[in-house]
Amino acid sequence: MKIILARPRGFCAGVNMAVAALELALERFGTPLFVYHEIVHNRHIVERFRTRGVVFVDDLDDVPIGGRLMYSAHGVSPDVEDAARRRNLQVIDATCPLVRKVHWQAARFAQQGYTIVFVGHRGHDEVLGVMGVAPQQMILVESVEDVDRLEIDNSRVAYLTQTTLSVDEANVVVSRLKERYPQCVGSPKEDICYATQNRQEALKAVLGEVELVLVVGSQNSSNSKRLAEIAAKYGVPAYLIDGPAEIDAAWFEGVQVAAVTAGASAPEDLVDACLRWIDRKFGIQVEERSTLEEHVVFPLPAELRESGPAETSLSLAHQ
Repeated sequence: MKIILARPRGFCAGVNMAVAALELALERFGTPLFVYHEIVHNRHIVERFRTRGVVFVDDLDDVPIGGRLMYSAHGVSPDVEDAARRRNLQVIDATCPLVRKVHWQAARFAQQGYTIVFVGHRGHDEVLGVMGVAPQQMILVESVEDVDRLEIDNSRVAYLTQTTLSVDEANVVVSRLKERYPQCVGSPKEDICYATQNRQEALKAVLGEVELVLVVGSQNSSNSKRLAEIAAKYGVPAYLIDGPAEIDAAWFEGVQVAAVTAGASAPEDLVDACLRWIDRKFGIQVEERSTLEEHVVFPLPAELRESGPAETSLSLAHQ
């Protein structure tokens, strides 16, 4: 069986930074160390840190007053930041800079008096954080149907998008929004992050050659789910898996060529483990297919840069 390994895949710069930051914080400060929500949306990464004593919380009341807390890559709302200050928590902010940019844009539009339509998935950690920037001026939409139900009186309408959406689907929603509100404005640059777009384009480039797609990533990973949805939209069966334990050999019956990719929060060692599993079952020839090279690197959180050497290699995140 031939496996086309799509590239880019796996860790993006934001995930790399956040995971490396947690690794360094654990090494430098030890436990107890708390993280607000999952550091990134990958079950294996979260479990690896949990076994080393990191505590993931969804409520700041679970963090002792004065304790050390890291914000996840998905960011937090201003209310959470205020609560952390009231509890005198020692905060390390590992928010992805691209998510932080959306927060800034939301604050800027709100200050200028806009009603902000935010395209995203209800309940996602990133969405909760962004919507909290200006909750009285923001409306969440997930679909064209949601846009059609909007009743906005304000003549000043702006839109923003979650960073991990399907580019194609987001464009459909935004296009409908512009039809209904021609005066609406968006951010100068696309909110959907470079890594999400790159992984989607890399997968699209091979879909015409394959009969099956495996996406390595967790079920709560938005960008991973979008990859599986894109394959299905192109008529190629796709399975989102956390690792080799979830692969079903029956999926490959009659398959001659398959593609493997990974969401932006999935470590490369899980991709390797899946390839080994398939190879043991069927014997495979792997061809890596690259659409571009990524060289984006984000600095560690300021709190870690200020408290000691910042030369820690981001390759820690791949362990």
